[in-house]
Amino acid sequence: MQTKRSTYQNRWLPYLLLAPQLIITLVFFIWPASQAVKSSVERTDPFGFKTTFIGLENYAQILADITYLNALGRTAVFSVSVTLLSMGIALLLAVCVNRVLRTSKFYTTLLVWPYAVAPVVAGVLWWFLFNPTIGLIPHLLDWFNINWNHRVSGTQAMILITIAAAWKQVSYNFLFFLAGLQSIPQPLIEAAAIDGAKPFKRFWSIVFPLLSPTTFFLIIININYVMFDTFGVIDATTKGGPNQATMTLVYKIYNDGVVGLNIGSSSAQSVMLMGIVLLLTFIQFRFVERRVNY
Repeated sequence: MQTKRSTYQNRWLPYLLLAPQLIITLVFFIWPASQAVKSSVERTDPFGFKTTFIGLENYAQILADITYLNALGRTAVFSVSVTLLSMGIALLLAVCVNRVLRTSKFYTTLLVWPYAVAPVVAGVLWWFLFNPTIGLIPHLLDWFNINWNHRVSGTQAMILITIAAAWKQVSYNFLFFLAGLQSIPQPLIEAAAIDGAKPFKRFWSIVFPLLSPTTFFLIIININYVMFDTFGVIDATTKGGPNQATMTLVYKIYNDGVVGLNIGSSSAQSVMLMGIVLLLTFIQFRFVERRVNY
């Protein structure tokens, strides 16, 4: 069997077509990443005029810093909570739309709208809803004798950013779950129903295993989303407080680098964060993907 190959009369045309994407990748990813690695092994003077090479000292300091280790633990809890909550709600909505409103484009469009909202705007919306003074939700919680004030309660602050970040990501997960559900052959489900399988049994034994490629993809996407793209949500709602209760890794990088002007430590933390994400992605592809049915 012969493979048909595309040929170009001009040998420079393929490189010209690739040039825009390569330039964007170089300018907005490769170059900043290389500068972060360079800054992570340097110490900058208070005025920013002079740098000194110090090797891995910044990495040793952050690994010995209890605040960084606490932020690492909070990030782990935050990542798992947002991923499970956003994917669980998205899957439930996708199943409902696929079964009840299969032809409803309007309902699907309404569910997709939150994804177009910027993270900062999503944070501000939920900040207003949970505001202890003017918020609607604290007023409703008073009926159940629940005193809500995320300004002083670290647990409540973590709940707030988890809900806000998950709400922002539900729409994205919903689209992929709905597409996955609609690609499952209906004769398989109908045959299981004829054999007497109940709806939950059909979903757990047939539908969910066939959704494993979509689920695996979304797990990776959601973990990357929580690690990097939730900065705006945290900054608009809690700013890492109270008492650093919502200080995740990505927000600590900003707090140490931009607010504290500790460029070396901030750069080392950003490199560590990228390494953590790469390691988690490798582990998922190495071990979790084995359970995926393509």
